[in-house]
This record gives sequence, structure tokens and C-alpha cells, in this order.
Amino acid sequence: MKQVAVIILNWNGSQLLRRYLPTVIAGTDAAVADVIVADNGSNDDSLDVLSDEFPNVKVLSFDQNYGFAGGYNKAIDATMYPYTVLLNSDVRTPQGWLNPLLDYMEAHPEVGAVMPKLLQDRKDEKQMFEYAGAAGGYIDCHGYPYCRGRLFESIEDDHGQYDAEPLSVFWATGACLMCRSELYQRVGGLDADFFAHMEEIDLCWRIHLAGSDIMMVPQSAVYHLGGGSLPKGNPRKTYLNFRNNLLLLHKNLPKGEGRRLLLIRRIYDAAAFMMACAKLHGGDAMAIIRAHRDFRRMRANYTTHPSVNLLKSKPEGRRNIIIEYYLKGKRIF
Repeated sequence: MKQVAVIILNWNGSQLLRRYLPTVIAGTDAAVADVIVADNGSNDDSLDVLSDEFPNVKVLSFDQNYGFAGGYNKAIDATMYPYTVLLNSDVRTPQGWLNPLLDYMEAHPEVGAVMPKLLQDRKDEKQMFEYAGAAGGYIDCHGYPYCRGRLFESIEDDHGQYDAEPLSVFWATGACLMCRSELYQRVGGLDADFFAHMEEIDLCWRIHLAGSDIMMVPQSAVYHLGGGSLPKGNPRKTYLNFRNNLLLLHKNLPKGEGRRLLLIRRIYDAAAFMMACAKLHGGDAMAIIRAHRDFRRMRANYTTHPSVNLLKSKPEGRRNIIIEYYLKGKRIF
């Protein structure tokens, strides 16, 4: 068996497979990794495209759409290479992208997961970070995720400002996340109840709780289109982000601290609801209401809580990004 499974989860993405899978095949060192497509119950021509145009790529075919989380859990259960890369179907990989990640993991057994720099896949030559992970993620004191290279909607150009050395981060992007497969399973994998969005942050939080670190390795970079499954502005995306952020905090914080933080979040989310109404974004406003309703129902599924608040373990977790961004005008990390 090779060391790494590069698993691309696909659902009705035949056009993305045609566009991006050739770059993954060409850019990935075949001596150390197999490229595997896990099809999440597609009803388009994805399986025909894979069979006819990529006959040498390994394919796992599922009977239905299990979501991002459930689909990857099934794929890793079926493969169990020493290392697994979760790679979005809309990611372009340059030659040699995988080797710096693997070399770092091999040299640092205390590290449970790594990510490359995540840049936008653009037609022009401008190098900009990509929203979904940029140069590594953190969570602020009120539970809002943000990145080196991206604060809310403000995205930085990449001019090497985060390239000095590999750096510990709180969470790594699910667009390109390399982890130890045994550790992935030991901490419970991705939470299938999340379905999609923020499930990688939840996974990374549990990896930290298990005593392993997570690193961004700038010697590797990949290029992400973004919005391949749910485009920005889709109320379904708004719903999943709000609901899953609440679940993330509820399940991974000590019970008392989580209760206090979620009270504050209700105030912030009420403000987000009013802003959506003021902008006449009715779909987003209703999505926020549904997110809170379903969170209240789903939180009963999580009855155990950690004894430590990891948000306080890094200085970035003590920042208030809402104040910095909206009141102080801070736009870069």
C-alpha cells in the first residue's frame, strides 16, 4: 500500500472532474499516493466520465449523497491508507504539491493534520488567498472562524507574508486537509450531522483535544475555485454556517463556558438577522431562524463536553474579530 490516499469527494460534478482531476493526477507523486474519487450518489454523468476519461483512477461509488462529512467517513473507512488527503473537487494542484505535506508529517509525529496555502484559482496572474482556508484558520473569542489572509469578506493578496515557516493553526481547510487516518478515526471523523460546512473545524478541534497539533505548511500551495457545491449567497449555505457554528461551540466547549458564549452569539446572530432583513435578503434571514431552531433540537445529541476551553490556548482565540473588523476597520490578519 502507498502512504497516501488523495480522496476527492464528488457529487454531480462531472464538469469539475474534467477541469480539475487532470491537474491532481499530473501534480501528485504516484510513487507515494493514489488518487481516489468517492462518488456521493451522483445522478449526472460523473461515473461515465470517470470510467471513460479517467480509467486508471480508483473510484468508490456510494448509493446516495451522504454529505461532505458522511461521504468522507465512508471513503476513509473503505481505504485506510496511513495518510489521507481530503481534497475538494474544485482544487487545482501544481506539480509536487503533496510532497512537502507528507515530508512534514513524517518528520513531526506530534502533528495530526496539515494544510497547504489555499489560493484562488484565477484566470489572471494575481495571487490571492481563497476564502475557505487561506493560510490557516483560527476562532475568535466569540466563536467566529477567520484566517490568516482572510477576515470575513476581506481577502488579502499573497505576497509571501505567511511563508516564513510552517505555523501551528487552530483549524485547517477541508478543501485540502491531510491527516493521519488512524487519528481521524480515533477522534470520530467528520461529524455527519453537520452534513457540510465547518465540519473540518470541528474535526480539527477534536484533533487538538486528542493532543495533536495542526500546521499550515507554506512550502505547498493549491488553487481553489470555491463555491463548487453551494455558491456564496445561497440561503442553504447561510443556514449550514449558522447552525453548524452553534453546534461547533456547544459540543467542543466546557458546558458552562459554552452556555455563556452561546448567549452572546444569540445577540450577534440577532444582529445578523436584522441586517439581512434590512438588505431585503429574506432567504438569509429565514435561514438564520431555521439554524437556531434546528440547533436547539440537535444540541441534545451532544451530551459530553471537554473540560478545557481550547479557544484560550492561542492568542488568536482571545481576539474579538467583530470589534476589530466592523468598529476598528481592521482588514488584514
